[in-house]
Amino acid sequence: MPSEHFTKSFIQSIRPNTRNIINRIRLIGNNQKIFCIGLNKTGTTSIKKAMQHLGFIVGNQAEAQNLLKPWLKRDFQPIINYCKYAQAFQDSPFSFPYTYIPLDQAFPNSKFILTIRDDAEQWYSSITRFHGKKWSNGAIPTKNDLLNAVNGTKGRPWIVNRALFCTPEEDPYQKEKLIAFYNNYIHDVKQYFKYRTEDLLIINVANEDSYLKFCEFLGKSPIEKRFPWENKT
Repeated sequence: MPSEHFTKSFIQSIRPNTRNIINRIRLIGNNQKIFCIGLNKTGTTSIKKAMQHLGFIVGNQAEAQNLLKPWLKRDFQPIINYCKYAQAFQDSPFSFPYTYIPLDQAFPNSKFILTIRDDAEQWYSSITRFHGKKWSNGAIPTKNDLLNAVNGTKGRPWIVNRALFCTPEEDPYQKEKLIAFYNNYIHDVKQYFKYRTEDLLIINVANEDSYLKFCEFLGKSPIEKRFPWENKT
């Protein structure tokens, strides 16, 4: 009998349409969704790995990247349709503002996980280091760097930067704007779930007890002591 790891690897390697059909069959009788809605560089990749280890069907990120254009138009139906083919989701567009609201309405009784850093300063340092390492030889990326950067498609990083941060074009990572973006996003999510705390888990994956809280929130027995640390910056 093939191992669970082999089965997941095989499903990820086949054509999207075939993979989606297989996932729909595997999801029969299990309608609950889990959305990690933390911003990029708050431990979302660690959450993804942990969910996979616990046996959840995690959405294919390469396909999710194609949902940027609908999100820009605030057309959430394609995102909702995409969510029918998996159980758990993270990264863009789930890490973008507004997305969690229509998903909450489309999938009642879902669980939402808001990953955070120690503070906005730490997040700013992490995202600028990570993007600099990927797209500008370690320096904070400029407009030209982002226009030429490839993340799925060429120039996508610039489009995302414009859509999220409202920074000057000549200073796309202006610290004051990014700090405000981080704090406002955390505030908005908390306010939205203010009277439904049982549906939202707020965790910092660097904290020693965060993995146990994560498993308890999802009703799963822990198989590790801590989160796997992915994409550390």
